[in-house]
Amino acid sequence: MDLTSVLQIGPFQTSFIELIAVAFGLICVWCMKKESVLAFPFGIVNVLIYVYIFFASKLYANAAINGFFFVMSAYGWYSWTRKDCHDETIRISRCSPKGIVMNSLAILLFFIIIRIVLVRYTTSPIPTWDALTTAVYMVAQWLLSRKKIENWILWIAADTAMIGICAWEGLYFSSFQYLVFTLIAIFGFREWKTKLVG
Repeated sequence: MDLTSVLQIGPFQTSFIELIAVAFGLICVWCMKKESVLAFPFGIVNVLIYVYIFFASKLYANAAINGFFFVMSAYGWYSWTRKDCHDETIRISRCSPKGIVMNSLAILLFFIIIRIVLVRYTTSPIPTWDALTTAVYMVAQWLLSRKKIENWILWIAADTAMIGICAWEGLYFSSFQYLVFTLIAIFGFREWKTKLVG
């Protein structure tokens, strides 16, 4: 079976590989909402497939961010399962005011660097949006790996933008995936808020 062959589902075209990526992505985000470590293996499969999909769509920064997600998923898996000297795992918490400033500056810095690279060295059709969503996702993934509740706010913002970006690229099932991601992220924020420790 050719996983890259085009499938026609109603008025939309997709591929087996996109459908597999979407399924693993939805399971991953649902597991994150539930604070389940199973999110990481599902997420790793999802991001590796999307490296290929976004590269093929010339969304180079989004392809690269999925490579970054792979590394951060491995780190997050370790971080969520590692126990401290009190035999406890990491708990949900808020960023400090200093942390919020530093993370905001990180988004700005990543955006500037990524956009410059995209404009100068790639044929990305939407370098500004590609760079912005990538920068936001980088910080969101870091915050998620540290169980900071603000990660959900960043996912909501970037996933909302990705709904339109994927639809514009003709990746309609991925666009639908990001719509579902947005909704799960909203519920994830609410659920994590009830477990917040400080």
